[in-house]
Amino acid sequence: MSEPLAANPTSANTRSIWSWAMFQGGRDPYVILITIYVFVPYLVTSVIGDPVRGQELVASGAKYGGWLVMLTAPLLGATVDRMGPRKPWLAAVVAMMVPLIALLWFARPGDAGLGITTVIAMLALLGALFAYTETLHNALLLPAAGMKRAGEASGLALALGNFVSVTLLAFTLWAFALPGKVAWSFIPSQPLFGLDPASHQTDRIVGPIIAVLLALLTIPLLRYVPDVPATGIKIGQAVRLAVGDLRKLFVEARGHRDALVYLGSRLLFTDGLTGILIFIGVYAAGAMGWQTLQLLAYGLILSSFSVVGGLLAGKLDSSLGPKRALTIEIIGVIVSQLLLLGNTKTSFFYQPFNPAAHVPLWNGPMFTTAPEVGLILASILGAVTVTAAYSSSRTMLTRVAPPDRIGIFFGLFVIAGTATMWLGPLLVQVATAMSGSQRVGLLPLSGLLIAGLLLLQSVRTRADCDSQLS
Repeated sequence: MSEPLAANPTSANTRSIWSWAMFQGGRDPYVILITIYVFVPYLVTSVIGDPVRGQELVASGAKYGGWLVMLTAPLLGATVDRMGPRKPWLAAVVAMMVPLIALLWFARPGDAGLGITTVIAMLALLGALFAYTETLHNALLLPAAGMKRAGEASGLALALGNFVSVTLLAFTLWAFALPGKVAWSFIPSQPLFGLDPASHQTDRIVGPIIAVLLALLTIPLLRYVPDVPATGIKIGQAVRLAVGDLRKLFVEARGHRDALVYLGSRLLFTDGLTGILIFIGVYAAGAMGWQTLQLLAYGLILSSFSVVGGLLAGKLDSSLGPKRALTIEIIGVIVSQLLLLGNTKTSFFYQPFNPAAHVPLWNGPMFTTAPEVGLILASILGAVTVTAAYSSSRTMLTRVAPPDRIGIFFGLFVIAGTATMWLGPLLVQVATAMSGSQRVGLLPLSGLLIAGLLLLQSVRTRADCDSQLS
């Protein structure tokens, strides 16, 4: 339980804000190091050993995880609202996540470790548990910060999430990937802790590191963030009431055509954005044959440019309005995706490329060919526009939802972001299996983005309606 507030409420509030924000610093690195840049690409290339089959299996696991989230996350949020306290639920979810993440250490090539099916199932369950932490963490924002400082706390949490993720990427690159590969004085001569690159210990170590980090940065939240008082409602009754609350949410939203059409649009393009995040590391590992060293550097570059996307979104929202900004950003993501898929070891933006006929672009440990640089440039465009699109999509809702119903529509906004998060992985799984190609397998993500973009064009903001009336 949380401690009583200190005599100085401002000091106590600042402490709870930092404690709440630190949890995101412990949570977000799971996505960056496990899902995108290190563990899942290692699983695909070294454990499964076939990038196409690996992409299909990862997509299948993400699909099942998405189904679990769709069936449970909205009900979980509504049930917790009815019961009151959030921290016991969050502690229970983290207590399940920590050992599962740590056990990824035993995902070894061959038959010596966890089976491939077991690892895919673990990742699917972890994906669902991660979504639960987002729901429960967000539900503690007002108790932690209050209405006046909620924006400050939210921004701090995002900043800490990015900072810790980039710091861990850099540390992993310095401590495990670069040693033994470069003769730079500031790089250890061998991986730290005596880890053996030959048995992929330097890849698998990210599991235990992320598990420890998540456990440690959950403690301040559990200790210092005030919780919501208990209502006295038991779990069975809370579930029944929660079902009614969700039904009422949808009923009260009826009649607001543009807001509902926008939510339908967001449902489609968010699936495309999420799919790109899931598979960008898998594609790079398979198409370029990149290992942990290159993927960590790739992650550092893209994470740095993601910050630019957040700043760009604010400027575009202000100067063009969120609808036009979001349109430009989604088009940018589509262009990035199509350009990215044009680069492989033997193709440079869809043109044949013979590595043996070209001298390296520079004398360095990585990214020495034109296709590699092309993929990175396309990915930078994607990092900027994907981040900007996520930001502008939130602002856009405030322009289409009726002001007196904004809480209802933000509830639906969250549901629209999770209800079909299985759709992108399902389409990738089917397309990859049918085509036998990583490149073709990822094309449905562009289809989802295009569908969401087209539907977005039929949405009228309040400014559009006012201009028509005048």
